[in-house]
Parts: sequence; C-alpha cells; structure tokens
Amino acid sequence: MTDLAPESPAEDGNAKPYSVSELAFALKRTLEDAYGFVRLRGEISKVTNHANGHVYLTLKDERAAIDGVVWKGQVRGLSIRPEQGLEVIVTGKITAYPAGSRYQIVIETMEAAGVGALLAQLERLKAKLAAEGLFAPERKQPLPAMPGVVGVITSPTGAVIRDILHRIRDRWPCRVVVWPVVVQGDQAAAQVAAAIRGFCALSPTGAVPRPDVLIVARGGGSVEDLWPFNDEALARAVVECSIPLISAVGHETDTTLIDFVSDRRAPTPTAAAEMATPVLAELKALVSDFGSRMHRCGGRVVEERRARVIHAERALQRVPDLVRLAEQRFDIVSGRLGAALAKNAAAHERDLVRVASRLSPLLLQRPQAVQRQRLDAVAVRMQPAVRRGVERAAERLTSLAKLYLSVDPDRPLQRGFARVARADGSLVRAGAELVSGETVAMTFGDKVTRNAVVDGETADPVAAPVPKPARSKKSATSPQGELF
Repeated sequence: MTDLAPESPAEDGNAKPYSVSELAFALKRTLEDAYGFVRLRGEISKVTNHANGHVYLTLKDERAAIDGVVWKGQVRGLSIRPEQGLEVIVTGKITAYPAGSRYQIVIETMEAAGVGALLAQLERLKAKLAAEGLFAPERKQPLPAMPGVVGVITSPTGAVIRDILHRIRDRWPCRVVVWPVVVQGDQAAAQVAAAIRGFCALSPTGAVPRPDVLIVARGGGSVEDLWPFNDEALARAVVECSIPLISAVGHETDTTLIDFVSDRRAPTPTAAAEMATPVLAELKALVSDFGSRMHRCGGRVVEERRARVIHAERALQRVPDLVRLAEQRFDIVSGRLGAALAKNAAAHERDLVRVASRLSPLLLQRPQAVQRQRLDAVAVRMQPAVRRGVERAAERLTSLAKLYLSVDPDRPLQRGFARVARADGSLVRAGAELVSGETVAMTFGDKVTRNAVVDGETADPVAAPVPKPARSKKSATSPQGELF
C-alpha cells in the first residue's frame, strides 16, 4: 500500500505531488484492504440489468445510499432476484471506481432480509404470472382415471416417498418411477425443473416408461425451506409440462407458487397419492354393482316383454279355430269349383259353335286368288323391263371390251411397232430425248425384249401432226355413257 503521509519538506520546502491516478488507485487499495469482507443490509433501488450480464443497483436506508454491482458470474448463484424495493442482506467487498471518484460494494451473495420481504417478492411474482394467464383453470389438464405409471419427484431418503409408496400400494397396483432430487437449498428448484423436463422427454415404449401423472412432493418446513418452490423458472417448467402434475409441497397450510400453476394441489403427499390413483377395491365393488344392476334391469325387461306377450295372446284367436274356419271355406269353394268349370266350358263351347258357323274355306281362298292375280300382273309387266336392262348391260359390256382393246399398250406392237425404254425403265416418248451411246431396251410384239445402243447425232425432231382422237359412234346421250 502506498503511504499517503506527507513527506518531509524537500530542500525547496514543498511536498512531493501525486498524480490523480496515483491517489485514486491508492484509495482503492486502501478500501479493499480495510473492507475486504462486508455484510450489508439495505433496500434495493435503481436496479439496472446490463446487456453484458452484470447487474448494477443501489442499496439505501433512511440516511445513506451506496452503489453496488453483481458481476455476471455471480448473478446465477444469487438465491433471490434483485428487485427494486426489496430489503436484502448482501456480502461482498468495498472498492472504489477511480474514473468517477465513487466507492461501491461488489456483491457476492444476496438473501432476503426477512419473511416480509420474501412474501412481498412472491406476491409480485404471483401477480406477474397471473397476468400471463398461467393460473387459469382452463389450461389445467385433467388427471387420468387409472394411471399405469406414476412419476414421483422428491427426495429419496425422506418419509415423504415412503408415505406415497405405501399409499399407492394399498390403493392401486401400478408402477412408480422416482426421480431423486434435493428439495431444499439453492439447487432444489433447478433439479425439480430438470426432473419435470426429463419425465416429459421419456418415450412410452422406452426402458423407463413415461408416467401418466407426476407428483412433486416435499414435507413441511419454514418459508425459507419451501422458498425453492416459489422459483419462476420452476413454475414455468410446470406450465410447460405435458403430463398432468400434482403439487404436494408442505402441509395443508403451506402455499407455494408451484401450487398455483400445477394441474392439482394436494394438502399433503399422502393426499397426492390418493388423488393420483383410484381404489382398486372400490372399482371392483362398482363393477360388481353395475353387473347386479344390469342383471336386474335385464330381468325386468324380460318380465315386461313376457307380460306383453301374454296380454297379446289373450286378444288373439286360437289356432284350431283359425284352421277350422279355413277348412270350412276351402270345402265350400272346392264344392263349387266342379260346377263352375263345367259351366265355363259349356259357355266357351257355345261361343265356338257360334263363331264356327261363320267360318269357311272360301274366306281364305279368295284372298289367295287376289294375291296370285296381282303377282301374275306384276310378272308380265316386269319381263320387258328386265329384258331391256339385260340388253343394255350387254351393249355396255361390248363397248367396254372394244375400248379395252383400243387402249391396250401391247396391241400396236402386233402391227410392227416397238416400245423403247431406258435402263431405269422409263419409256422413251421422243427420239430427241436420247443421247449417243445410251442403252435402251426395245420390246416387240412377240414379247421379246432386245437391247440397243443409240448411235449418231441427234436430229432435230420434226413435229408430227397430233392425230385427233376418234369420236365414239355413240352420242353423249347414249345410255352406255363414256369411259373417259
């Protein structure tokens, strides 16, 4: 530590001067050495949560105030959250801020100064969560009627777990899965919240089955002992839980924040076990009672139907009476049937005789003769027409035969002509088309084809008169018509 006592006067009679920084840091070291550990009580005001994670605040009482700071690494370890107006007891060391010539306390721990402060903080947190609708009854889940697996979150060494297991064993045969946690101290809230999330993450088909209902249980204690169950993070973990959850923290008169957000609150851990499970003996008795009631109802229905049948039987006629009446009607009808058939046959015979007297073969022969005469007349008229049609068809056939002979390409070959074709099979129609040395094929009237080579110069073709086509002797109005 730098000695701040004035030095002896120098030869010039003046003290040695200090720089501002030297004086400020010397005072800082003096405060830290003299007040390295301080326990301070006061009311929090002007709380500032900085973006880098540090918390700056002011502690005050009736006559003085001191600035305080909680570094980022210490904020998570605080047992309570700094809030304006909360009376707290803090521990830390006094230091100075050289840049502003101010002294402050670096806070390491913080706890509420009394029960009243804790309850005030709890009431503010309850009001905040209630405004968000986390206490609303409509968001709470119903408990399963017959759970197969019950999850319990509590201390594994206390009397609470033994009471719950004993009560469940007496009431309902099911599997109980215990997630051990501490239920008091700074780590209690975080462990309980982790256990709730862990149960929700289980698979129904895994080695550890997913519970149908959860019980968070703890025995009674003081407000400070139960304070971890007033943690905001734990309350939000209960709200996010997808499994119905029963809160059984403390005795019947103890109330924590988890009781408001859970799906059901139990006054004691034993009562929570009773809420979570039904009574097997009562269910058996209920089923037996339902069976008895169903049997009695079925018996009453049968008796009622039997009475209705008996009443309907009295109104019905006896079967022998119904059969005798039918037999009597049958005998009467069968006795009348023979006479009725004979009478009907005689009536039809009279009608037939009356109609037969008007029938004779001439009625059929006369229409036949008329039709035969008509047929002969038609045949006489059709013979000339048929003959003329045949003659016209013969004449057209003869004309077509002559026309075929006139257009036959091989007929001119019989008169000494020849058909000339190139090597590719195309016909030669004019001599000017041929060139010297070209090979041609000549077909004669006997169907013999000879090859020849064109020789000599190509002469200028002389235009030959185009013969006029012979006119048909038949007129345009001839019945035979024209082929072209």
